[in-house]
Parts: sequence; C-alpha cells; structure tokens
Amino acid sequence: MVSAPFCAKVLGEFGADVIKVEPPEGDAARRAGPFPGAQPHVERSGLFLFANLGKRGVTLNANEPAGIDGLHRLLADTDIFVENQAYPTLAGAGITAEELRVRHPHLITVSLSPYGRTGDYREYAGYDLQVNALSGMSFGTGHPHREPLTTPVRQAGYLAGLGGAYAAIVALLARESGLTGGEYEGGQYIDIADSGVISTLLTGYHLPTFIYRGIAGSRSGNRMRLGLFPNCVLPCRDGYVCIDAPQMEQYQRFLHLLGDPDWTDNPRYRDRRAMSDQYPQEAENLIAPWFMEHDKAEILQLCLENRIPCAPVLTMDEALELSHLHQRDWFVESEHPDAGAYRFPGAPVRLHGSPGRIVRPAPLLGQHNADVLGR
Repeated sequence: MVSAPFCAKVLGEFGADVIKVEPPEGDAARRAGPFPGAQPHVERSGLFLFANLGKRGVTLNANEPAGIDGLHRLLADTDIFVENQAYPTLAGAGITAEELRVRHPHLITVSLSPYGRTGDYREYAGYDLQVNALSGMSFGTGHPHREPLTTPVRQAGYLAGLGGAYAAIVALLARESGLTGGEYEGGQYIDIADSGVISTLLTGYHLPTFIYRGIAGSRSGNRMRLGLFPNCVLPCRDGYVCIDAPQMEQYQRFLHLLGDPDWTDNPRYRDRRAMSDQYPQEAENLIAPWFMEHDKAEILQLCLENRIPCAPVLTMDEALELSHLHQRDWFVESEHPDAGAYRFPGAPVRLHGSPGRIVRPAPLLGQHNADVLGR
C-alpha cells in the first residue's frame, strides 16, 4: 500500500506527470485509514491522501483483457512504470521483466516487493512485520523478554519507495544519455526488495560490531546495548527523552549537569562499556531520578545549553505544534474535493535547483478516466 505510491509521489514532486492506476474498487490504502472521525470512506483515507498527492487517477480491471490492454496502452506512452503488486497478478497481466522488455523496450520499470521478483520467496506475500524479520531488523528491536518489534508506520514501504525513486531517476538519466543503448532502447527493469532496503539502511551497526568485537547484538529495549552509557530512552516528568553522550567531554558535561553525583567516584561506574553491556538497568537507575524531576522541554533546553546530545520523544500532537517545523514551513496544506483541507508532511530536504511541488490533491476514484483513458 505504500512502497509504489510513495515512490511515484516522490517522482511527481520533482516534475513527473504521475497516473495512479487502481482496480475498480480502489487501492487498498483507501480502506486503511486513518479516517476523520474514525468513519471509513474511500475518499478520506489519510494514508491514501498523503501517498498519492499530485497524481491523476484512473481505474482498470487487470483481471479482464480490456483492462490489461488499457494498461499496456498507457505503458506504451510512459517513461517510468512503478508497481508493487502480487507476482501472480503481474504474471497474468503480462507484467514480467521478460515480457516488458519485449513489448515496451523503452520502459523503466521499478518493481517493489517484500522479497524481490526472483528466488524462492518471489510469490510470497509479506508486510512490514515479515520484511523487518527477514532483513535482521527485528533481531535488535524490542525488549529481550518479549517478542520482537517491527519498525513503525510502514517504514519499510516508505524507505523502499524512496530507493525506487532514486533508482528510477538514475535509470532515466542513463537512458537519456544514451549509455544503456542496445536492442532494448534504454529501458531497464529495477527489482527492489523491501527487505533488502531495510537490511542495508537500518541494520548495519550490528555487522561491524560482530566482525571487529565478536559481539552479536540483541534486543535491548530502551537502550542501545552496544553503545557507551548513557545511550537510552528514559521517562521524564511528562513523557520520555533520548539521551546519548558517547564522547567523554559530552559525558563529563552531562555529569556536571546532574551535579557531579558521588557515585561517579565508584570504580564500578567508571567503565561506561560495562555499564552499558553488563548492568545497564543499574546504571540507568542512577540518573533516572534527575530526569523525573524535569519535563522534556526543560531537559532539551538544558542539554542544548551544555552541548549534550538529547532529543524529546514527541507525541503526534506535540510534533504538529513543534515550533521548529512551523518556522521551516514544513507542513503543507492541501484542499481535497471530498476530504476537505488537511495538512501533511513536506519534503525531508529542500533542493534549491529543483524544489519539490504538489500540483493537485490525491485523485478521486476514477477521476481522470475520461481524460487519460479516452485519449
């Protein structure tokens, strides 16, 4: 529901004319929500409205010959094709690497799937839960006495979609430069596995630690087990904060902020590696009372003044009111013909030479059938 729509959304923000193709009943994201007032409606899903900003929308039935023909007519006049459908559905519609290469040799295809389009897992269904497990991410996420956790809010799909957008741009530049050439007129088939993206981007710390120190990471709850104390998330008076002071000068400033407590004279609390690896809860109990005496805003301000790495753990309501994001005009407003006005996150970075833009809200179901399919 996320990887292909978000990939195409990124491309659209930087100039592509994106056509969203849905089945007659609509994309599954339309039924995923969240919805205003918790009332499901195909035109008011927050996930769909965000992931499909700036696109035109059409409906095609890939289970019927007319729908398949309509899709291939679109592909004949398309530069980049992005999909994340189940493998059997694609094969039945003639959407495989081999068939696309013959029928649409110019086409750059970005195929996003949980485990890739080749190998024993290519026909398996999967979601972020399974993708995180296969990638190795779940190995270090959660508490050791409980089940592993997955990354939140469909993070695997968003990261895979972003990687797909970058790959598509590189392939398009290669085609336009004439570097690909050959009998296929510059088209390429880009096979991206969500699990491969997660394993590359989010699990790299454990591998060098095992290679160079012989230590295998594991789930360690609120702390980074293989780091130096303090490196953890702790409760404070009004929520939680993350504290991380790996450099000795940072740690000394942190201790001074705490009032240079007497326990620092104890040799047991001089070995920060041991405090992190061998008795982390005991070590955290030494500093926890100070955090409970302050709220997250006070702690952040004190740490900023003393150059100590720290970050508050914000609730969604707090993030929406964060002054930093408002000063940067990060939130963007959109007006949808059915859902009305809503705010959504802006681009993670701003490029002065090619600023991103949104030209229209997410499409209504089948909104542009006549304009797109009729021509």
